[in-house]
Amino acid sequence: MAANEKLREKISHLPHKPGIYKFFDDEGIIYVGKAIDIRKRVSSYFNRSAQHNKKTLKLISKIKDIEFTIVDTEADAFLLENNLIKQYQPKYNILLKDGKTYPYICIVNERFPRVISTRNKINDGSRYFGPYPSGTTMHIVLDLIRTLYPLRTCTYNLSPENIAAGKFKVCLEYHIGNCKGPCEDLVDETTYNQYIAQIKNILSGNLSIAKNYFKERMAEAAADYQYEQAHRYKQKLDLLEDYQAKSTVVSNTLSNIDVFSITSNEKCAFVNYLKVMNGSIIQTQSLELHKKLDESDEELLASVIVQLRHEFESTSREIITNIELSLPLDNITITQPQIGDKRKLLNLSMKNAMYLRKEREGRQEQNKSLGEQRELRVLETLKKDLRLTELPRQIECFDNSNFQGDNPVASMVCFKNGKPSKKDYRHFHIKSVVGPNDFESMYEVVTRRYRRLIEEKQPLPQLIIIDGGKGQLSFAVQALKDLNLWGQIAIVGIAKRLEEIFYPGDKLPLYIDKKSESLKLIQRLRNEAHRFAITFHRSRRDAGTLKTELTEVKGIGPSTADALLQKFRSVKKLKELTLTELTAEVGQRKAQILYDYFHNAEGPSS
Repeated sequence: MAANEKLREKISHLPHKPGIYKFFDDEGIIYVGKAIDIRKRVSSYFNRSAQHNKKTLKLISKIKDIEFTIVDTEADAFLLENNLIKQYQPKYNILLKDGKTYPYICIVNERFPRVISTRNKINDGSRYFGPYPSGTTMHIVLDLIRTLYPLRTCTYNLSPENIAAGKFKVCLEYHIGNCKGPCEDLVDETTYNQYIAQIKNILSGNLSIAKNYFKERMAEAAADYQYEQAHRYKQKLDLLEDYQAKSTVVSNTLSNIDVFSITSNEKCAFVNYLKVMNGSIIQTQSLELHKKLDESDEELLASVIVQLRHEFESTSREIITNIELSLPLDNITITQPQIGDKRKLLNLSMKNAMYLRKEREGRQEQNKSLGEQRELRVLETLKKDLRLTELPRQIECFDNSNFQGDNPVASMVCFKNGKPSKKDYRHFHIKSVVGPNDFESMYEVVTRRYRRLIEEKQPLPQLIIIDGGKGQLSFAVQALKDLNLWGQIAIVGIAKRLEEIFYPGDKLPLYIDKKSESLKLIQRLRNEAHRFAITFHRSRRDAGTLKTELTEVKGIGPSTADALLQKFRSVKKLKELTLTELTAEVGQRKAQILYDYFHNAEGPSS
């Protein structure tokens, strides 16, 4: 049974249930998807091929096996899909990040708690806030806290017994005013824990309690004529006001909302996420996603929402988006506001997404422009070095390949604007030359190539490069003369040993600077032509060996050998077929002959 038939057989037994499905190639999982009806969804890949784009067709061509998992609801399928994508990172699924860990601010579970940064969450009773989208964002908040509150940074065990025993002494942090000295019992635990409670509120997005605290302390100090102390409280209050002014978006009435917006082009999507608490943005993230299967904005944003809410540990029950979206998540409201404070918030998110898009597209255009400038510079250098009359925007390079005179072949590679144009590459079977004659072979392939371009009225190259010395170059020149193309196309030869460039009729070669960009381009063309020729020659030689081997098997004729050769290409792949699979290809009698031959101890090696 052919591989495609085996898959269809497997699909016919898939359940009409919600769940996830996994596609495998020979190496592992290549795609994970979700479905309300697993069988209908998986069948659609194979039954609607005319509706699929090239990327999806490529995915389908690589599928060798299918597995599935049934779940109770569509919501469960959505979450399971997300977890499996993160676990396996399949080639054809969108991946949001490259495995990095986000930073947190941690209030350590200890007496006189420290406030530290970390990227590792440990289940030790400590309180974690975040994650933050970047270390820079996290440090801005952490520096604010350390400026507002005098907290310890040492790792001493400040138990009552240790402090009473006088085990510790205050350090420089105490003397410069950054710590109140809990190690020598210079601050009581109640006051210290007041600081910690206010820090927790600030990190949760609620600045009002801390602001009121500093206002009260400032008023008390002023009433006692302690104006320097009152000024210090005023400075801390100003810091909080400034931080809130930068964070507040539209209204203090907005609380615990997730905002997502998306914009996209043909290749990429750009997403912005804002998390709002008490009218302030406490987390923000912008992402560029490279499309794998031409996914829609709805598909991409749905995946992003689930993953980012998980990464940033969001518990918000309200999501604002700029496109209509249906997510199978319980107790979650999704809206697209048109007016009011929520619309202003959405507009802000959309501005961030659009800014990222313009910045990345601008960078791509700039890189493209720089690349075009470099290509033009290389071609101008090549024109100057080879003394050409026109810019060689299309260059074609020829190479021959044979093994002890057997299976002579040739290749032609084409570069346009300094880059490989693989759709214009050509292989040639040598037809008119008997034996290992590279000169006559070169004459044949050059003649065939440019006779065809003339007949099809295709544009001719500005430069031809012959991989070989004077002999092969002279036969290529003769081919151009016989086609009446001599003088219309520049032609040179390159000898491998000393990278000598030969001109028709010149006795002495040209030596181009070894570091020259133009020589490197010629070498790229030569090496690519050689690779292309060798690969073709090897496949033809292997195919000839396989055909000879098969026709030596009694009961297997040339037509059967040709059919198997065309489909499987190697003895190894034929040996891997089961008797049933061979029968589907050549019938029961011949299948049995081949199966016995391949699995006999004296049969061919793989």
